[in-house]
Amino acid sequence: MRVMKVVLICMAVTIPVAFGAFYYGRNVESHRSAMEIHEAENHGEREHEEHEEQDHESLKSEPVHQDEDHILLSEDQVRALGIVTAKAGPGTLETVLTLPGEIVLNDDNVALVTPYVSGYVKEIRKRQGDPVRRGEVMAVLESRELADAGSAYLSARERLTLAVKNFEREESLWRKKISPELDYLESKMALSAARIAVRSAQQKLMALGLSKGALDRLPRQADASLTRYEILSPLNGQVLEKNLSLGEMVESTDSVYRVADMNTVWVRINLLQRQLPFLKKDMAVHIQGDGPMASATGRLTFIGPLVGKETRTANGRATLSNPDGEWRPGLFVSARILAGEKHIPFLVPKRAVQRIGGESVVFVPGEGGFEERVVTTGRSDENHVEITAGLSPEDRYVIDGAFELKATLTTDAMGSHAGHGH
Repeated sequence: MRVMKVVLICMAVTIPVAFGAFYYGRNVESHRSAMEIHEAENHGEREHEEHEEQDHESLKSEPVHQDEDHILLSEDQVRALGIVTAKAGPGTLETVLTLPGEIVLNDDNVALVTPYVSGYVKEIRKRQGDPVRRGEVMAVLESRELADAGSAYLSARERLTLAVKNFEREESLWRKKISPELDYLESKMALSAARIAVRSAQQKLMALGLSKGALDRLPRQADASLTRYEILSPLNGQVLEKNLSLGEMVESTDSVYRVADMNTVWVRINLLQRQLPFLKKDMAVHIQGDGPMASATGRLTFIGPLVGKETRTANGRATLSNPDGEWRPGLFVSARILAGEKHIPFLVPKRAVQRIGGESVVFVPGEGGFEERVVTTGRSDENHVEITAGLSPEDRYVIDGAFELKATLTTDAMGSHAGHGH
């Protein structure tokens, strides 16, 4: 009930000043001292000034009327508060798992480069951070071991040439009945042994890393080049580590380079045991980095078969495309996996449900405004919640602006409480 009183307050000056006070109240004391009324007026004026500074221009001259759980609003006020209504209905709840992850190298695309021979470092052509192509020369060694193997190969080739000529001569004499068959057979055996020796020397050089083309060029090269051993990149990628220096002696067991192709990377994820029943290989994994990094989508390519005794987690891995090199190994990311969907007959966005007085409330259109409707909620996901009681199918409810209505309701209730003097 709105009660209006006009109070005339006489001051110590000769000219009277009239103050009008408008306020809400149910039980208003009819006998109050002039000083109490003056203080109430000043308090009301200060609240009114603060309210005007915060409200939208269209709300300055239009007070919000509240009758218990009913809020009366004009069309301008509805627009100013951004209130939008929608019909309640069915929807889908998503089971989304949000997990911490870390970008790591794709182990399938990482190579440790080791020389197949020992030798001294003569040239260094690739350093840390340099791009490399498959088969590109990264460094050059001077190797006595390679020289010995090359010399053995060349000697075997020469012996084979002589064995071929000797066999052809003995075969011709034997066919002409000039030389005995024994000489012919001995030359044939010598030819076979020479061929075996060449093949053995050739395989040894290939085991040392020489290609078939390099073997073919070997007889035409100078003697000094027999010691030259080229360390080649095994894949396209980038040099992550360099572990050699000019003049250094390296062994065939030393890892002198580490190279990685980072066009794809892995996201290492720890999967809780309660999450494992929801996960399957090839599920989409949405990756989000910190700060301004863009999100990306990969695939769950590995789910560990074992669960750790202490951590109660299994190893998970997603493969992520990385053509621009944006996802650097070592970065911490957030991995979201849509693990399932369930149809719900009655679903609303979470923002439409407000907590008032310990109860879940939605706002529904009423006569000239909006009113509270207490509801019972059920299952939920990150964005939606199930309504099990309080709303009926096809009921309209406030989908946007519910928080503003709650704030208006709370502010008016506080103002009404202060105006009553309780």
